Amino acid sequence: MKGGDEEVAAPAGPPQPLDWKFSQVFGERTAGEEIQEVDIISAIEFDKTGDHLATGDRGGRVVLFERTDAKDHGLSRRDLERTDYPISRHPEFRYKTEFQSHEPEFDYLKSLEIEEKINKIRWCQTANSALFLLSANDKTIKFWKVQEKKIKKISKIIADPSKAVGNGNVASSSNSNSPKSFLANGVSPDRSCNHLGNDISFPPGGLPSLCLPVVVTSQETNLLARCRRVYGHAHDYHINSISNNSDGETFISADDLRINLWNLEISNQSFNIVDLKPANMEDLTEVITSAEFHPAHCNMLAYSSSKGSIHLIDLRQSALCDSHAKLFEEPEAPGSRSFFTEIIASISDIKFAKDGRYILSRDYMTLKLWDINMDSGPVATFQVHEYLRPKLCDFYENDSIFDKFECCLSGDGLRVATGSYSNLFRVFGCAPGSTETTTLEASKNPMRTQVQTPSRPSRSLNSITRVVRRAETLGVDANGNSLDFTTKLLHLAWHPTENLIACVAANSLYMYYA
Repeated sequence: MKGGDEEVAAPAGPPQPLDWKFSQVFGERTAGEEIQEVDIISAIEFDKTGDHLATGDRGGRVVLFERTDAKDHGLSRRDLERTDYPISRHPEFRYKTEFQSHEPEFDYLKSLEIEEKINKIRWCQTANSALFLLSANDKTIKFWKVQEKKIKKISKIIADPSKAVGNGNVASSSNSNSPKSFLANGVSPDRSCNHLGNDISFPPGGLPSLCLPVVVTSQETNLLARCRRVYGHAHDYHINSISNNSDGETFISADDLRINLWNLEISNQSFNIVDLKPANMEDLTEVITSAEFHPAHCNMLAYSSSKGSIHLIDLRQSALCDSHAKLFEEPEAPGSRSFFTEIIASISDIKFAKDGRYILSRDYMTLKLWDINMDSGPVATFQVHEYLRPKLCDFYENDSIFDKFECCLSGDGLRVATGSYSNLFRVFGCAPGSTETTTLEASKNPMRTQVQTPSRPSRSLNSITRVVRRAETLGVDANGNSLDFTTKLLHLAWHPTENLIACVAANSLYMYYA
């Protein structure tokens, strides 16, 4: 502005709601097809670049997918970053490889069967074009290296005795009665030079010469997954979390009562950094439900509990971090306590935002966003399926109330997402002033007719809650009070740099972009 006045920019409003569209599906089942238990996906994770996606299933297998849309342009990712135009296509992935990570085991000391089901997958830093990742079942963590190996094949070999190379003489058999004739290297003509390590007959009367390959070509490239280390015998209870440290050298594993710190290079030793086990198990009041390292500070990590609290701990304070640096806990509203209060307050998953400033937590009914600089309460609360509160008794009877839903944040931190029943998942805007609330279904037609349903007032940045109606299969009434408990979307992940969500419905992997 003129006159020396400073130009004041108008405050930017909240981002516009995203228009989500179906992108891809892997493992789509046909109508009426029976789902095998071992094929149900139980873990999902993008790597830091977003170029690779890993899933684990109840059969102990890990399946890897790689991004292909950048390759389709004939340009590398670096070249695309230098271009003046944005990438016109949304991220697309293709199947890369799979391998058997865990097998069913039996603990003879405790007479306990250990399932092969993959509980968690975490990507590690790449090196020399090889991929590294951690996979865990209930008791054991494995460190995998996946690398391309070129298969070399011999396309031309010197097999002419007159052209053989070697220190031995070209010798013919001195035994005229021998029915066999030999080449210079002592190999019978009916034997292949590719099998020199097998049973080879040598002619009497001289040393054989070598049969040398002349041309070796690399015709095929195979992906080889190799288990580099096994971290075991450190957990008495089921592992519910693993998380890599930002230092690239250590990681944590957590079960119900303990959190252990590991070095990636050392598999036979770990350090117990959190121990909630009381001297008398009758005094036990809470268990650990999830744990994650801070994305930037290697000395900080957070873990959640069944009491609905989040503990932020600093590894510099003491070797055993029984005391927390900060405690995030929402005070209970007066008169709101019921039989289900403690059950639904249990946090099933926590995630740090990319910058480490915020922590997202998921309990049974809500998503909560916490500022690590403010421990008085969450900065935002999102009602995921508040309309199911009258059905909590039914959920308790069929054990659905103990389902553990995961949550995720967008790379820019402006949105959060989590799953629900009937293979639905919800996306909420968490920017100041945002009212974005979108419900989608894990199918090729994610957007359905949406109706508003009443929700209990809460401290939230959003004010509108919309629910998908699918009366033809779910039998929902006008208030949306009935859902299919048998189909649930527990696992989902947000691409680290783009608006792409990968989510799991039983044995199928769906992807949506905006």
